[in-house]
Amino acid sequence: MITFNYTVIADSNLLLRWEIRHKIVGLLSLIFSISFIRELWLLPLAILLTVVIYRLSQLSFAYYWSRIRLPGLFLLVPALIMPFGYGSTVLARVGPLTLKLEGSLIVLLIAIKFLCIFALVLSLFAGTPLPKLVGAMHSMGLPSLLAEMLIFTNRFIGQLLTDLRQTQIASGLRGFKGRSLKELKPLAYIVGTLLVRSHNQSERVFQAMTLRGYGEESLIQRVDEARTADRLALVATLVPAAGLLFLQFYFSTAS
Repeated sequence: MITFNYTVIADSNLLLRWEIRHKIVGLLSLIFSISFIRELWLLPLAILLTVVIYRLSQLSFAYYWSRIRLPGLFLLVPALIMPFGYGSTVLARVGPLTLKLEGSLIVLLIAIKFLCIFALVLSLFAGTPLPKLVGAMHSMGLPSLLAEMLIFTNRFIGQLLTDLRQTQIASGLRGFKGRSLKELKPLAYIVGTLLVRSHNQSERVFQAMTLRGYGEESLIQRVDEARTADRLALVATLVPAAGLLFLQFYFSTAS
């Protein structure tokens, strides 16, 4: 499971000071425009836009690398199959395998788009606390019930992971390893215990919140009013996003 750790960012961070609703629209527009790219010569433009946005977020390359390692494993399948199984132009022969130009270019296109989109997703989520992000989504039309469920889910996923670590330590001290088929039964007991404990805890939390007035006042944070700088930043993001889409569809229809 991939989790986003919200980093503490200085007030000088332009993306953090950008009003969240405008930030969501602007960065999602860039993400979708990059996902539509089919021409290789547009990739440098996508990389340039991504680098600028990521630098403005003040996130480090180490943070990016620590988050992309696991999802990057999904690139291994097309990277191992496409260069040798698609196309007719031979680049090289590696034993019985034939490296082909068309398949290699497709892998390059997929990889660069994936890296750019992941960096933009990090720029959107890593510096934005979830309550504020959910509040912005609620103001844009997300139902209140779903918004509050997102807040609760984020809170209790952390609690569930804490309980899981404690259970692993306790079972390990009792000699449980969980590395063989013979240990499937005690592993099932552990999972069942966690589920029952989580259910009971959720009931206790709901009762406690009800006693404190939950339901009379929304937990969703209100969003700030947009400023002129926020609108200008949105325009500065939408223009290159629209430019990428225009260039892609213009040259695809022309060819």
